[in-house]
Amino acid sequence: MTNPFLTPSALPYQLPPFADIRDEHYEEALEAGFEEQTREVQAIVEADDAPTFENTIEALERSGQTLSRVAHVFWSMTSTDSTPFLEELEERYAPRFAAHADSITLDPRLYARVRALHEQPDASWTAEQRYLVQRQHTEMTVAGAGLDDAARERLKELNQQIATLTTRFDKHLQADTNDLAVVIDDAAELDGLSDGEIQAAAAAAADRGLEGKHLVTLPLFSGHPWLASLTNRDVRRRIMEASLARGTRGNEHDNRATVLELTALRAERAQLLGFATHAHAITADETAGSPDAVMAMLTRLAAPAAVNARAEAAALQAQIESAGESYELAAWDWDYWTEKERTARFDVDTAALRPYFEAERVLWDGVFYAATQVYGITFEERHDLVGYHPDVRVFEVRDEDGSEVGLYLLDLYTRDSKRGGAWMNSLIQQNALLGQPTVVMNNLNVPKPPAGTPTLLTFDETTTLFHEFGHALHGLFARVTYPSLGGTNVFRDFVEFPSQVNEMWMLWPGIVDHYAKHIETGEPLPADVIERLQASESFNQGHDTSEYLAAALLDQAWHARTAGDEVTDVAAFERDALDAVGLLSETVPTRYSTGYFQHVFSGGYSAGYYSYIWSEVMDADTVEWFKQQPSIREAGQRFRERLLGVGGSKDPLEAFRDFRGRDAEIAPLLERRGLQG
Repeated sequence: MTNPFLTPSALPYQLPPFADIRDEHYEEALEAGFEEQTREVQAIVEADDAPTFENTIEALERSGQTLSRVAHVFWSMTSTDSTPFLEELEERYAPRFAAHADSITLDPRLYARVRALHEQPDASWTAEQRYLVQRQHTEMTVAGAGLDDAARERLKELNQQIATLTTRFDKHLQADTNDLAVVIDDAAELDGLSDGEIQAAAAAAADRGLEGKHLVTLPLFSGHPWLASLTNRDVRRRIMEASLARGTRGNEHDNRATVLELTALRAERAQLLGFATHAHAITADETAGSPDAVMAMLTRLAAPAAVNARAEAAALQAQIESAGESYELAAWDWDYWTEKERTARFDVDTAALRPYFEAERVLWDGVFYAATQVYGITFEERHDLVGYHPDVRVFEVRDEDGSEVGLYLLDLYTRDSKRGGAWMNSLIQQNALLGQPTVVMNNLNVPKPPAGTPTLLTFDETTTLFHEFGHALHGLFARVTYPSLGGTNVFRDFVEFPSQVNEMWMLWPGIVDHYAKHIETGEPLPADVIERLQASESFNQGHDTSEYLAAALLDQAWHARTAGDEVTDVAAFERDALDAVGLLSETVPTRYSTGYFQHVFSGGYSAGYYSYIWSEVMDADTVEWFKQQPSIREAGQRFRERLLGVGGSKDPLEAFRDFRGRDAEIAPLLERRGLQG
């Protein structure tokens, strides 16, 4: 059979032909892709002609099409449906990818051509071409293209070692997360869960051959959504302790040595590039500009968040004592008693709302319906198109005039072969240069109920689906000329902004009542419940903000290491880092602890986990703007055209100003999180 990666797919929207892809195709296509792009880049740098946009920048944008086809599928599969074969291949090829990227980015001949164009721009260039030249020059400069030969060679070694370590971290985390799933012998211990949740736990156990038992699989973050419902305190403790132990148990999956080596290498690389720390190197090419700016925001929020968290803890302790219990509030009790406190204050129990969030209705009558109301797009499920796993669904997205927008793939359910968390990525990203369409995908980790049983989402899982679909919309709507500027290829501390904005539609009038209907009665979620949910938005924000800020500040601490700065005790380092900013708390653990902080040690967010709250400033400001608009359809069109639609083809802060008419203000964020003082 011909290798399907070696030519563009003939399927609609060039969807990868997953049904035809075999294990043996990956390595052949990767090697062919590396070789092909190497030849193409060599042709650029060896040309006798003076550099022009066409023979340098555009030629570079055209290069590597085979590698792009196979790499997008390969990296998607290693995170969504990995196998021992793919794990082994990933471990071998991660340093190869790093070496190949360096062979291009650090080529002094290519850099000289790009620098010449940057220094003498052509007046005939379009705004997008000017921005592309600027980005290419900046990225190559920050990456180290201007270093001397010896320094460049050391940089290449470091990049390959770092790629190997990030792959190792991810592999260890997935294995330890699977190993630490909590086995429940007696279903009575799951009291408080819904029938669907108990069935999902039974199905998860059966998948591992544990017939008659129940299995609680762990999400990526600290804790578990079921902690809000489980009445058995010992089971809650077991789940939380298992979650917090990941990557730090002294077994073959321990990530601590990997973190120490990884952060040391990142610090050495930063120094080689002329930066004080890895955090300086990362933020130099983000909207924040410097770790000082990041720390100024995070520490500004940390103190009031910690104060609010302590007040919340006192209220929960009072709840415990008023219920006749004598124990002291622990981390595994927080969510359980928070729901009771929420009910007492607002008469809202989010754990009891699951019958209103049936997944199919949330998707079609909520997520998709909101996109139709705001942006005019429509959706049709394409049963004739095959995904990479039986659980994957494929949807065609069209504009209101019937024109094609792209394909959207949804992979909702958890499985042992999928990493934790939720995310969006592109399989193919629109660009006019190569005539490519758009194929984007969302992954979540919702426990799968037995066949024939409806999937009932938690309140948080519903929020996550709206959030991740915001990333998908960013990818679907971007219309650019050049591949490297497509979709969500924007600064990392801007990329969460569109996804956070999309969360607003979850409880928006006219949308929430369209989808949030009881699975048995069909009755809509009562209006007074929605009002109380909205009134409770700042409730528990001391806890939520503290756990997030603790993780963001822990990320900054690890990446503020300087070359030669010795750390030997990971736990002590983490304690000291959190204590220094007033966020060390046993009852409010950091959202991600070092051993399982996938975002920063293998997920591309190193020194950048602050991005979520940095983007939330723009998000909160934008939500207030939408609330003031007479027509969400007209407002949505403006947001689509001026911000989502530009992808990465202009400076994101310039795009925000073009959309909003000014820079974002922080006041709406402070009010949302109850931090206005």
